[in-house]
Amino acid sequence: MLLEVSGVETFYGASQALFGVELDVAEGEVVALMGRNGMGKTTTIRSIMGLTPARSGSVRFKGNAIEKRSPHRIARLGLGLVPEGRRCFPNLTVEENLVAAARKGRWTLKSVNDLFPRLAERRDQMARTLSGGEQQMLAIGRALMTDPDLLILDEATEGLAPVIRHDIWAVIRKLKDEGQSILVVDKTLAELLPSADRCVLLEKGATVWRGTPHELNAEIQDRYLGV
Repeated sequence: MLLEVSGVETFYGASQALFGVELDVAEGEVVALMGRNGMGKTTTIRSIMGLTPARSGSVRFKGNAIEKRSPHRIARLGLGLVPEGRRCFPNLTVEENLVAAARKGRWTLKSVNDLFPRLAERRDQMARTLSGGEQQMLAIGRALMTDPDLLILDEATEGLAPVIRHDIWAVIRKLKDEGQSILVVDKTLAELLPSADRCVLLEKGATVWRGTPHELNAEIQDRYLGV
């Protein structure tokens, strides 16, 4: 397995947020991390990335334990994060945002601009002046510029217009077809499930179900996702 999360328990001060999360991502696989609001999805990602370190349990990436490492060292191992809320550098241009994260690898300014032609058109524009959809494209492009073995997208299309969501999912499917491993959080099941190989459901900070999109029937969706 590329990523293995086992028995992770995470706290914010004295308040426990995760209660033994279990998930894994194989090479070339797209895994959907799902659950209602407030069930621990973002905290799980923060624990993987070392931003809110797990108090117990293990996080292994490419066979190496990373739960005690600092976030920048975890990122350098090959995990690229597209955080919730995008968080582009507002006072840098589009191109500066991309170059700031660049590492040697298959992803270059040209390949990112080929993936997102709109970024090429706005290369000299300040990130703060972009639309929400353009900022999300920039956040994904910036993560790809780190040449990640695993791309993590937290709320991949939240708050975006339908046409932009369509474009983002088309990019995710293209990345999947190219063999990119992806862990993705999103609420739009109609677009998320066809792109995923497996699903992991969280309820109150714990893993309660794992399986394929085909196995995620209406009863399970109603119980854990409220749809």
